[in-house]
Amino acid sequence: MLRLNSHGYSQAMLCKIVEAGGELKSYAVAERMLQSLAEIDISGRHVGRLTEEVGRELAAERDRQVEDYLHHRRTPSAEPVPASVAVTVDGGRILTRTTCTGAGPGVHGHGWKEDKIACLQVLDGPSFTADPHPEPPRAFLDSEHVDKMVREFHSQRGSNVNWPDSPESAAAAAPRPVIRASADPPDDAPPAATATPAATWPPKRQARTCVATMQNSDAFAKMVATAAYARNFFAAERRAFLGDGQRYNWTIQEKWFKDFVPIADFIHPLAYLYAAATELSSDVTERWALYLSWMTGCWQGRVATVVAELRRHAQRWGPDPPPAKLPDTDPRVIVGRAITYLENNGAHMDYPRYRQMGLPVTSAAVESLIKEVNYRVKGTEKFWNHPQEAEAILQVRAALLSSDDRLRRHLDSRPGSASRYARRPKAGENREAA
Repeated sequence: MLRLNSHGYSQAMLCKIVEAGGELKSYAVAERMLQSLAEIDISGRHVGRLTEEVGRELAAERDRQVEDYLHHRRTPSAEPVPASVAVTVDGGRILTRTTCTGAGPGVHGHGWKEDKIACLQVLDGPSFTADPHPEPPRAFLDSEHVDKMVREFHSQRGSNVNWPDSPESAAAAAPRPVIRASADPPDDAPPAATATPAATWPPKRQARTCVATMQNSDAFAKMVATAAYARNFFAAERRAFLGDGQRYNWTIQEKWFKDFVPIADFIHPLAYLYAAATELSSDVTERWALYLSWMTGCWQGRVATVVAELRRHAQRWGPDPPPAKLPDTDPRVIVGRAITYLENNGAHMDYPRYRQMGLPVTSAAVESLIKEVNYRVKGTEKFWNHPQEAEAILQVRAALLSSDDRLRRHLDSRPGSASRYARRPKAGENREAA
């Protein structure tokens, strides 16, 4: 018979309650599903209390592990050494409020704050003697898909997107194969490698660990390094660290993951180049041709050539503008962003080499993970008390989205657990008989 914990729930029942609180859209929905599917009579408010209590425990355990890692009280990882791993970091948005004693009912001090997310992946895939995918993926050659993706990219970053819609005929109007124009490789460049039928790139995910927090980037970096150590990432043969190009991401890489290959997510230059092509073209057909040329150049590692091409096109506006602030929609600002991004991140954009190593070149894994986190925590109608409730729900959500079974392991080890209090056999006693 399972023991009851201090709340009067068996361990199995508590696990169901916390999983429902962390998986479903709201505590109210969790209440209905627990009553309907598990025959657990519990209020949504109580589901929330239990879920956040466990979340706070998970956060405290995480912080203890970080302290042990930082002060070299490290237990060697029991995980097998993976052949290939990737750490990808990014941030989402969560709506928070402050608790104001005596302020009366309603929401106080509300606003959007950043939650930092890391996706740690064990990958399955070989390395190659040559670039296994020298031509851009088909998705990046689909005008409708690219237009939609780039609009969403800039919308999420608060950028004004005012270019005209891309008609379905744009893709048909653009020549095939991919246009290279002035981004063609020099005559003395070696021929591009051709992927073999057996080439399996990009690598497939075998396991995933999620790290999430409302804390600052310095604390976040230590959490990610601790999680990577626990999973034996630092012993892997091939190691990648992917970021969106923000300076603090490369600071994390340089300090905590210096032996990992730093890779700038390819979607970011793609989005900046598409926006620049829009400002520099006279119609959608020319825009698509410019985009294809520059995107392909970056995909094939010719970033400096693409920058030079952008600068040549930008000369139509004359010399650099005065230092006066220009509106974000000014074409010079939009093209300048593309140039600045490529110049700042060019050292992390050697995509042919990364593919040859069997590493990923986009941060799609963490972008997808953020959407999974957001399903539970983000919404205009949701306000999480900052920082306690927000940090707690993030820990439960991160545990549920990870392959390491940390939530069940934590529940098995907490006070009141039947597993924790099970009698151990005495020395010499037959374990099966016990």
